[in-house]
Amino acid sequence: MTSISDTNDIVEEVVQIQISKPVLRQGSKSRAVEDLQHLLSYWGVYTGPVNGNFGQQTEQGVKDFQRRVFLKEDGSVAERTWRALYTGAPVDMPELSKGCNGELVKTVQRVLKSTHDYIGWIDGDFGDLTEASVTSLQRRCELPVTGVVDESTWYALSKVP
Repeated sequence: MTSISDTNDIVEEVVQIQISKPVLRQGSKSRAVEDLQHLLSYWGVYTGPVNGNFGQQTEQGVKDFQRRVFLKEDGSVAERTWRALYTGAPVDMPELSKGCNGELVKTVQRVLKSTHDYIGWIDGDFGDLTEASVTSLQRRCELPVTGVVDESTWYALSKVP
């Protein structure tokens, strides 16, 4: 979020969502599990009963959602997963650009390969081909074309089926 002060300086404001929810995992039983099941249903990753019992089907819904928003697929619902569930988007993702490398770059390459934007090897190296693939996705999604995987690009990547 950007705001302009009296002196016409642009000040970046970071909005952090704080959610006070318990950590949930298979075997949990509570009203918070019902909230979780409602959220999972809303995001289309859970079709089971909303009964407050965190069973295998709820755990699978959590893992499916975690995969979608690039979180560790452990099936437990802690603070980051809660924030992602309430926003419907990846949270706390780093900005990636040319020169970056590692597992998150591989994740981006895999998603871009599934959309046919990326035709290279899944090597974890954010080079020219990965940058061109990111710009292709950004154009198609009507995002600013920067070649950088920023918050809006992470969001677009999370919406790829």
